[in-house]
Amino acid sequence: MGGSERTGLLNEKTKGWWNKVLDMDEAKDQLMFSLPMMLTNMFYYLITLVSVMLVGHLGELQLAGATLANSWFAVTGVAVLVGLSGALETLCGQGFGAKEYHMLGIYLQASCIISLIFSIIISVIWFYTEPILVLLHQSPDIARTAALYIKFLIPGLFAFSFLQNMLRFLQTQSVVIPLVVLSVIPMLVHIGIAYALGQCPGLSFTGAPVAASISLWISMLLLAFYVMYAKKFKQTWHGFSMHAFHQVLTTMKLALPSAAMICLEYWAFEIMVFLAGLLPDSQITTSLIAICANTELIAYMITNGLSAAASTRVSNELGAGNPERAKHAMNVSLKLSLILSFCFVLALGFGHNIWIQMFSDSPVIKKEFASVTPLLAISILLDAIQGVFSGVARGCGWQHLAAYFNLASYYLIGLPISCVLGFKTDLQYKGLWIGLICGLLCQTGTLFIFTRRAKWSKLDLSGDKYNDAPLVA
Repeated sequence: MGGSERTGLLNEKTKGWWNKVLDMDEAKDQLMFSLPMMLTNMFYYLITLVSVMLVGHLGELQLAGATLANSWFAVTGVAVLVGLSGALETLCGQGFGAKEYHMLGIYLQASCIISLIFSIIISVIWFYTEPILVLLHQSPDIARTAALYIKFLIPGLFAFSFLQNMLRFLQTQSVVIPLVVLSVIPMLVHIGIAYALGQCPGLSFTGAPVAASISLWISMLLLAFYVMYAKKFKQTWHGFSMHAFHQVLTTMKLALPSAAMICLEYWAFEIMVFLAGLLPDSQITTSLIAICANTELIAYMITNGLSAAASTRVSNELGAGNPERAKHAMNVSLKLSLILSFCFVLALGFGHNIWIQMFSDSPVIKKEFASVTPLLAISILLDAIQGVFSGVARGCGWQHLAAYFNLASYYLIGLPISCVLGFKTDLQYKGLWIGLICGLLCQTGTLFIFTRRAKWSKLDLSGDKYNDAPLVA
């Protein structure tokens, strides 16, 4: 046997072994889907972050106010509106798989109507940001500065709500490559707008949120024109229709539990930071928990694209009537997510000293972060797994069940354990994070058991009811 023949045979054996572990074709497709989604989400995230960074050069009060306002925007705006748009992952995903293309545009409009209503409610709440933050024991000066900043973000809130719905509309049709271009353009434009407005007399501070609002509207309009005029959406977008109002209730039944599902998890991390501020040496403990939470967020952004891939593949296959292929796609997403998160954990384990230097020069924080890194690694791995299962839940239309699981996992198990270990033992901030791990473990385990035992079937989109068969076999 010649050398080339032996090499070819070895390659076939290697490929065959890898295919037993991971379906390489499916994995390649999912990676090509998830990478653009990850970049797109990152570029949109940078729009508000760049504004905060520019404000930071004006002074400590301005930085504190802008940072608090950005957190308030994330907690009350981003979490809610991203959650509401999750209904489209079920409706558009399964509708596309079932080749009911004409309904996708209807669902998009119905979801935008719901998002508009909630944006109005949120904007009213934002007008009372200052008294709310003071009630939450924030410094009056910082609360006043944050309230000023957030008021100029209100126009951007409406653009963000429509933007998220269009992202889900495109995601469920596996249109992701153009999203990178359509997100990087407004992000780059935003840098120029924010800098220009920051130099204007009288607009130095308020220019940053104004620039963010303008850039979010540019982002939304770019996507809107793309959806309306691109030839590839001829089947799924037929223009504005009054029929969308008839689908508002159908969409609302999935949008509300989807928002609850996202918010319950997101708010748990924010509560952790708040609890850290009640511990002794609150400046150190709050910094450590905030750094851990931000590190976890960055790790999740890497695997979040796979969560979107799992949601899209599962919903498309269920819509097409292929539950076994949907399960296979989920398994591939799960393996890829574990591989990526394990690589991140390894990098964090070996480079935690380098990583912490990006946040703080304090020797105490560096030492404490090194000791909490193993716990952080466990939570990152669990978060990567539950992220895929959460994507599957959205693809299957199980948002209401996932919301109950998240409520029980974090608020009946995770946070109570955090309080006991954090305040009643010497573990302090480590105890807080151990409690969070317990919540993540419970959430992941519950979703795993349910996903494995559930009877996978698509939603009856025409009648807005689940199939009569029981969910759990």
